[in-house]
Formats: sequence, C-alpha cells, structure tokens
Amino acid sequence: MSRQNYVFTSESVSEGHPDKVCDRISDAVLDALLAEDPLARVACETFATTNRVVIGGEVGLTDQAKLAEYMGKIDEIARACIKDIGYEQEKFHHATVEVTNLLHEQSAHIAQGVTGEQGDEGAGDQGIMFGYATNETDAMMPAPIQFSHAILKRLAEVRKNGTEPTLGPDAKSQLTVQYNGGKPVGVTSIVLSTQHLDESMTSADVRAVVEPYILEVLPEGWVNADTIWHVNPTGKFVIGGPDGDAGLTGRKIIVDTYGGAAPHGGGAFSGKDPTKVDRSAAYVSRYLAKNIVAAGMAERATVQLSYAIGVAKPLSIYVDTHGTGEVDAAAIERAIPKVIDLTPRGIRTHLDMNKPIYARTAAYGHFGRAPEADGGFSWERTDLAEALKKAI
Repeated sequence: MSRQNYVFTSESVSEGHPDKVCDRISDAVLDALLAEDPLARVACETFATTNRVVIGGEVGLTDQAKLAEYMGKIDEIARACIKDIGYEQEKFHHATVEVTNLLHEQSAHIAQGVTGEQGDEGAGDQGIMFGYATNETDAMMPAPIQFSHAILKRLAEVRKNGTEPTLGPDAKSQLTVQYNGGKPVGVTSIVLSTQHLDESMTSADVRAVVEPYILEVLPEGWVNADTIWHVNPTGKFVIGGPDGDAGLTGRKIIVDTYGGAAPHGGGAFSGKDPTKVDRSAAYVSRYLAKNIVAAGMAERATVQLSYAIGVAKPLSIYVDTHGTGEVDAAAIERAIPKVIDLTPRGIRTHLDMNKPIYARTAAYGHFGRAPEADGGFSWERTDLAEALKKAI
C-alpha cells in the first residue's frame, strides 16, 4: 500500500524564465508553420543569452520550395514572443536582441523512416512516454505542481494588466504540500523568487506584493501560521531572463509534466510537431490516464506507451493504478487499443493535433489545463471514459 501521510514538493517556472522563453519561441515557430502547412514536420530548438537568440533545427514541408519564404518570418516570430512575455531590458529587449535563424530542411533519412512506401506513418523516433492522472484535484493533476503553476500564472496576469508593474517576467515557485490519508490538505512551505523592476525593493517588499495573490490561488485553509515562506531569499532579483542566465528549449520537462509525482520518459515537447511521439504519445498517455480516473476505474493511474522509429503501432501499453484500481490494470490495457488508434496518425486524428495550438502550452504546464474550443489541450478531454468502461 502506498504511503498516506507525507509531504511532497514540486516547482514551476514562469513564462519569463530563460528556458521557457526558448520553449515559447520554439512552439511559436511550430505554430506558424502548422498554420501555413498542417502537415509540416518541425523540430525547432532555441538558445537564448544576453542580447542573443539562436534558432535551429529542421523543417519538412509539403512544398519544400516554400521553405525560404517561411524562414523569412522567423525573426518576427521570435521578437513577438519576447515582447509578449515582457522583456524590455537593456541587454534583452525584443526590439534589439540579435536573432540568428539556422533552421534547415528535414533530414531525408528521418523522413523516410516516418513515412513508409505505402504512406503508413511510423513514429518519428523510438522512446517511452508516460501519462498520469489523480483525483486529488479538479484538474486531475498532483496538487504541488498544479498550484505552483497557478501562482505564477496569476502573477503574470497582474504583471501584464498593469496591476503590479514592479514585477518582472522571470519567476520560480515551489510548494511543499502536506498529504494526510493520501490527500493534499495544506502547504508546509512556499518558495517564490520573482524578478522585480524597482531596485530598491527588499524581499519583504516583494512578499507584500505577491502574498495576496498566492493566498488567492491556494485552497482556503492550506496556509496557516506554521507555513514557512521564502520570498526572494537571496535578496534583489532585478537582472532576469536570458540576460541573467542562458536558456534552452526542453530543459524543464518535469515542470512541463507532473512535477516529479509521476515518471517521465525523458523527451521534451516544445518545438516538435505531433508526428514526434515524444510529444503526441505523451499527450495521449495523459489523455488515457485522465479518462481512466474520470471513468472511476482508479483514483490514480499511470500509462506508459513505447514506440520504435518508423513503426506505427506502440510496442507496449502499460497501466498502473497504484493500488487504487476498481478494475484490473491488465483489463484496462486490453481495452485501450479497442477504443483508440495509438499510431501517430491515429493520435493526431483523435486529438485533432495538426493545428497551431502549441505556443500556449509552453508555460504553466502541458497538462491540467481546460480543453479549448479551437482544439487546444484536446488531450485534457474526458470523452473516452464511457467507451473505456464499455470495452472492459
């Protein structure tokens, strides 16, 4: 039986964190290419440092002759991302940063592995992908990561709407959550480091700004007199973003997923089109885990899928309900392929993923978000629950 009484910690980082700036640019490039060509294949990586952004990777288009035309838009895309995030620092400003575009044509050898002679679509790479869901929050996410995201998202909102103009774009949060009887009941410690634009502000001044928003986001009663606070514990935090520390696409994979509460296959998401199972299979694994919990089959569920490059069907399907299952896990494993096609093409079709819906995923988590009308976060739907129950 799993532990029932313990504390668990997860962290989040804001959209202005150097790595998240890079994730955002990579996903914005992906979205722009998918908007022009829904079958575009993109693997886009971004590096950012003082006054510099470097974008590289490969692109495969239905009409490869148009690649040069699309490449002319990359500089503008990167600057728009930096502006929206809010960077206007002397050494990292959307108008003056140097943008270098090194994107190139997709490798023919990779392309031939993904699309077979009969047009059957294989996985874009080998790998293992995990999905997880738990009924401990309404979003079916672990509480520590869900509320760490919520804090930073709220602070970004009040920064951008002008309510709190002293806050800067770069920030990190960390929550240690107390579990009793296997359920989250409170917060034992709160860590928040946020960039501030007023150099005279002390850590106490910053706490006075952010504390009301943190209390607003957390469930009532979770913070009490015993909760330990660390707000800007190192003191001033004026120099932020890529000017303070270099950033790179794909370095926040635990922040992007379950905050360490569940396994991660190792692959990053941002900048990759949905033929890459690193992304699409991780999303459908979350979709399956969430629907297992929504169907009442378990209180917690982990789903693992594995793939080989150029091979369409998954090599394995594994389900673990962590001792909370109302249905045998092996029966769920047998039911899954009856209700959904887990080939790359099948995943993309079921979740309608060939759309420009990815830049919005680049900060505050790829999971635990509400499904959107245009198809964004389609993997958060629970529309497979009844079919799963019937297939058992």
